Amino acid sequence: MSLDIVYTAVAHASGGGRDGHVRSEDDRLDLDTRPPKEMGGSGEGTNPEQLFAAGYAACFLGALHAAGRELGVDTTGAEVSAEVGIGGTGTGEFGLAVELDVYTPAVEQPQRQRVAERAHEICPYSNATRGNITVTLSLVD
Repeated sequence: MSLDIVYTAVAHASGGGRDGHVRSEDDRLDLDTRPPKEMGGSGEGTNPEQLFAAGYAACFLGALHAAGRELGVDTTGAEVSAEVGIGGTGTGEFGLAVELDVYTPAVEQPQRQRVAERAHEICPYSNATRGNITVTLSLVD
């Protein structure tokens, strides 16, 4: 697949990775990273899973609005929450799992699943993760 790139984000990590610092090249993002307490860290900074969850939620919401326009569905007031879990795979490696909670208050019940599934088909994050991690779509009221 070839892409016609229209924007490239650049970020830098320094220090100890999960226990370090991240900064975007334009300085709009400038955060300390710390492992969560559940992984033996202090939990006093953000972590890669939170950053991934925020990016995926925002990207999926944009895809949800695009899907709504495509399908003629009103996505006014829609919200997306992303839960990103990290854990061992049992083979000494780590993996991720994502749950996307999709709230579409203006969409009629029969169309909610279709607009969420269409968003999942067109979302760049969904396309990047498809076949690599488990992503669950949950419709919430």
